[in-house]
Amino acid sequence: MSLQRTDDFNTGFLPKRKKKRFSLLKLKQEGVLHLMAAPGTVLLILFVLFPIVGIYISFAAYRPLPGTGFFDSLFQAQFVGFYYFADIFARPDFIQVLFNTVLIAVIKIILQTVFGILLALLLNEVMQSSLKRVYQTAYFLPFFLSWALLGTIITEMLSIDGVINSIFNTDVSFLASNKYFRSILIITDLWKNAGYQAVYFLAAITCIDSTQYEAASIDGANKLKQCRHVTIPGIMPIIILVSVLNIGNIMNAGFEQVLVMYNPLVYATGDIIDTMAYRIGFLTPSIDQFSIGTAIGLFKSSIGCVLFVISYLFAAKKLNYSIM
Repeated sequence: MSLQRTDDFNTGFLPKRKKKRFSLLKLKQEGVLHLMAAPGTVLLILFVLFPIVGIYISFAAYRPLPGTGFFDSLFQAQFVGFYYFADIFARPDFIQVLFNTVLIAVIKIILQTVFGILLALLLNEVMQSSLKRVYQTAYFLPFFLSWALLGTIITEMLSIDGVINSIFNTDVSFLASNKYFRSILIITDLWKNAGYQAVYFLAAITCIDSTQYEAASIDGANKLKQCRHVTIPGIMPIIILVSVLNIGNIMNAGFEQVLVMYNPLVYATGDIIDTMAYRIGFLTPSIDQFSIGTAIGLFKSSIGCVLFVISYLFAAKKLNYSIM
């Protein structure tokens, strides 16, 4: 019995897809979903898309005019091109601030990813469900605490008359020392966010087919070999996705954390691009403070966007990974 080919296969073309048309019936069926998405969409437009107009401030000599609104002052400002960007790059502390930002962010990303994977692997080996939930809660709880609270607690603990100095009978001012400040930022951030990172990998582990572990066990693989040959390859897509997203955040070294913990004595090792933009844009009495602060923020966002695109293209080409 022979199969008869259709005209589409005879001509060598696949059937054309029918164009999707707007349907009131389909809109009615999906109305609940659109209603659920509406508040988030409105907030996205108001707080993400609409403020993009303010990017123009970084290319203009913006000064708030008395008795006028924001847009009146904005569009009356003189266009100066890349003048403020050149001013930023010429600042003597810019290279040091950029170095601090990249170094702190890279170390945070690497440690969070590695410890997140290790924590997920360890939690996966806990067989007692009640004990496993206790561990998950304990590791995940710090993520919900704000840096305003944690920064105050850490500052008190590391002060000269704090708990740490009392235990070790020392009088070291940790948060006023360039020797310790950067390490404190990294360690406290790891403690706060490692549990959150582990959730991604733990969820991916639960999706691995249990028969793979059974087959590996029959072949004589111990827990370590099962982890190496079954678990790690099984969660590799999530590891790639998290890595790609984290690379896009290289310019985000933790604004809230640094802001509540640093001081002028540790600017050499702790000052980052976000805090530099905050100081210039809000604390420096200058007629160009808003334009310079906005230019710094736009520079940081542009670099982060470029790094995210490059990392995603690399993952798609070299690792055959795609989120679509």
